[in-house]
Amino acid sequence: MPQWAVRGSYQARRKYWQGFTKVREAPTAEAAREQVLSEIGGSHHVPRMMIRIESVAAKEGSP
Repeated sequence: MPQWAVRGSYQARRKYWQGFTKVREAPTAEAAREQVLSEIGGSHHVPRMMIRIESVAAKEGSP
């Protein structure tokens, strides 16, 4: 299954955006994006509208 690098940021405090890069195995880029939104929303209690996805790119060396 291909690996995807998902980059973005989420609002951690009122005026502070925390950056992140997560690598996920998923069949499509959209599935990887959904996994990251779900993980950040669940573990940091951030609504999806406070999460910005900047890019989803296939990781080199993945099928």
